[in-house]
Amino acid sequence: MHMKTKYTLFRRGDVFYSQDSTTGKQTSLRTKDEAEARSLLNARNEAQRQPVLNLHLARAYLTASDPAFVERTWETVMHQLQTRGRESSRERFVTAFKSPALNGLRHKKLLETTADDFFAVFKCAKTSTICFLKRLHHLALSAGWIALPIVAPNLWPKYKPKDRRGITLEEHQSLLAKERKAEWKLYLELLWETGAAQADAANFKAEDIDWQTRTISYFRKKTGSLAQFTVGKKLETVLSHLPTTGALFPKLSQLLANDRAGRFRRRCRSAGVVGVTLHCYRYAWAERARTVGMSERFAQAALGHDSKAVHRAYAKKAVIIVPSLEDCERKMASPPLVVNA
Repeated sequence: MHMKTKYTLFRRGDVFYSQDSTTGKQTSLRTKDEAEARSLLNARNEAQRQPVLNLHLARAYLTASDPAFVERTWETVMHQLQTRGRESSRERFVTAFKSPALNGLRHKKLLETTADDFFAVFKCAKTSTICFLKRLHHLALSAGWIALPIVAPNLWPKYKPKDRRGITLEEHQSLLAKERKAEWKLYLELLWETGAAQADAANFKAEDIDWQTRTISYFRKKTGSLAQFTVGKKLETVLSHLPTTGALFPKLSQLLANDRAGRFRRRCRSAGVVGVTLHCYRYAWAERARTVGMSERFAQAALGHDSKAVHRAYAKKAVIIVPSLEDCERKMASPPLVVNA
């Protein structure tokens, strides 16, 4: 196997120098003795030669077992991940992998990737992009496309979730006052009453409502989990102004999630509301449920059993005033109300 010598020797005056055959960089060997200069040069070439030799040997062995191994790039891993999960997850993968922060890694071969390549992404990428990169790394490792982790678990940037809050009643009312389109106003009111995710609410259909039992049931687009809740009087008023068949929001359901989010941001600026998104309606519902004492089990059934909004609100978010033990004992001691048939 022939490999080009990286460093060559030359003399300038009485002093010997080495020159990088790739970059042309010249470095003094700080000696006038030719034998010593050649010994130093050979040491440099040998130090550079061994890793390159190891890489060539690895390619030879790996190509025998998997011909595509040495040519596989991170773009291949991206394409593979985009085929996995639910449709909503695949859509997020496609959007995330367009990030310019991944351009330096996109066409990099897996076999030639080093930790420095990942560290470069860490410096310029958003937290969300780094989370998706971690999923790429895990997929490549699980598929056997890389033999060892490129970055050890303790070297990945620590992710600290942003503090989320629910939209307040005053903010919600300000947005309703500024909103002129009837469909959007009803949409915001439905979000307030149901706590549904913006995509799920936009795609509600009249057929999701069972008026005999006065319940709405649907499967969440993001997770596939079942959400079900009772239709109260306020929600009934909202629903009475919506179609009785098909999509409840014919126009809104045709928009992309980003388009709905963008329009909501503009309405927030117009109403002087800051620090909220459409998803804040979900947090608000969970916080309100916690405040009035709704059991966590019921809140999970209404928002979906894997709802992060419920977990956060019931862990620390909402403020609840605990009744005195005396009041609780009095309620338990009071005789049950008997209704004559």
